[in-house]
Amino acid sequence: MRTDSLLPLVALPGVYVPQEDTRLLLRALGREGVRPGSTVLDLGSGTGVLAVAAARRGARVTAVDISWPAVVSTRLNAWLCRRHVRVHRGDMAVALADRAFDVLVANPPYVPVPGGQSARPGARAWDAGCDGRLYIDRICDAAPRVLRSGGVLLMVHSALCGPHATLARLTAAGLRATAGDRAAVPLGPVLRSRSRWLRRQGLLSPAQETEELVIIRAEQP
Repeated sequence: MRTDSLLPLVALPGVYVPQEDTRLLLRALGREGVRPGSTVLDLGSGTGVLAVAAARRGARVTAVDISWPAVVSTRLNAWLCRRHVRVHRGDMAVALADRAFDVLVANPPYVPVPGGQSARPGARAWDAGCDGRLYIDRICDAAPRVLRSGGVLLMVHSALCGPHATLARLTAAGLRATAGDRAAVPLGPVLRSRSRWLRRQGLLSPAQETEELVIIRAEQP
């Protein structure tokens, strides 16, 4: 099975359609030795492509998203792929309560929003506060208490929202954190629409036309 392949998936309106960031995360997940009996949490599951990939390896997978269209999309895609995935709708705090996992995989919203305004309708899948770290920081803070010993967090986000800050936050929390795979991709429609503001904030250089994506890996000792 190719772990970096993006299969045809159902994506209801408002659900993030898997792109290069998802592909990077799939490759990283494929290297983690997920096997039958491993426990995996797909946090912010979207279409559920990551959850299905883990379930194909025999893992016991829980997928969580706060969006009903994402929950339905994940359930449909697991059913279409004939894989068992426990899918729940809920906030991250609820999803992480009193649970322990071997792998926590997350592709959170990470696009900076002018003025830090709340996500607009249809933009919940990518808008993440004025610095893009609204959800990243919450995941960093929560990961140590939900990973088993030897458990791993895999999270992707843009270089625009500070991979070094993520590494520092995870390290301070006691995890062994590193930056792994990277990919430069053309600026998408959302970033292009905010390019002037991003340049004023110093997040994009004047001539920059690409965005670097980074996989963060953090292991519980």
